[in-house]
Amino acid sequence: MTDTQKTYGAARLRAVPTGSVASGRLRYRSIHGHKHAFRMAGNGSAVVLIHGIGDSSKTWASILPGLARHHRVVAPDLLGHGASDKPRHDYSVGGYANGVRDLLSVLGIDRATVIGHSLGGAVAMQFAYQYPERTERLVLVATGGVGRQVTPLLRAASLPGAEFLLSGLNLPGMRGAIGLLTRGFQSLNTRLGTEAPEVLRVIDEALPAGDARAAFIRTLRCAVDWRGQMGTLMDRTYLAQGMPTLLVWGDQDPILPARHAGLAHVAMPGSRLEIFPHAGHFPFHSDPQRFLQLVLDFIDETEPAGFSPEQWRQLLRNRKPLPRRLKALPSGSAEPAPVAIASLVA
Repeated sequence: MTDTQKTYGAARLRAVPTGSVASGRLRYRSIHGHKHAFRMAGNGSAVVLIHGIGDSSKTWASILPGLARHHRVVAPDLLGHGASDKPRHDYSVGGYANGVRDLLSVLGIDRATVIGHSLGGAVAMQFAYQYPERTERLVLVATGGVGRQVTPLLRAASLPGAEFLLSGLNLPGMRGAIGLLTRGFQSLNTRLGTEAPEVLRVIDEALPAGDARAAFIRTLRCAVDWRGQMGTLMDRTYLAQGMPTLLVWGDQDPILPARHAGLAHVAMPGSRLEIFPHAGHFPFHSDPQRFLQLVLDFIDETEPAGFSPEQWRQLLRNRKPLPRRLKALPSGSAEPAPVAIASLVA
């Protein structure tokens, strides 16, 4: 284990009060004529929580109150998700990064620690790339944008005609059938089975309504095709030099493989890596207390990143190619076991 990896045992965890701190009621702002929903709570330095595809700000309910005891927390429903509008719009990671910037500007927040999960992690990285002067730290949780590999379920959902198949989820009896299927995955102890409750939650909340379903498909097709993730930010990770970065992953992640954690850790200078054992794609749901403490300690122990236009210019001019071992495998390649991560970060 390297010095950038830490083990937070039970003795190290400081107690987080469980009193009545608002988890952030849903608020709204109109930006560019579209309704943007978000939750906000607490005071202090700003922390932004960015959810993944098909999800919403509610996914952070288990950690938002604890964060809000120490920081001003903003958790948006990305456009096309949750209670935000779902127009025909730019649902790329760059478009979402612009949306986060605009919301923070409306709220009078100049700089923030940005925490992103899954697609939200790719948005967080893109935000730091586009607006380094507004980014203090990055926390990337099972983030997209590292390698091509992604679950076949999302690759299939990106195919032409998938929207018509997804509309069938509204047919009578489909909810029960999906429930039986996911329980079957659970009984077989598959990795996908560990995410069964989350899959059902996304189906219940994000896919039944036509506008939400259309936004989901548009968002997915901006990031994934039948071969896997279409884009990667790994060619720009050298720009993370000086940016405090914490990577968090579940070692049983069936959506984005845990191997990506090691790749990102090696590629991002000075980053910290935390692997949650026996956790899937939502480690902050599997062990919210540990996740919350990791984030609080990480913020306490690191100084906000500075920004120098001259340093940025020099980094761009002196870019070095990625080491060979960081190049992504083809989407059909076999994945090494999660324990192989140790060899990637040694």
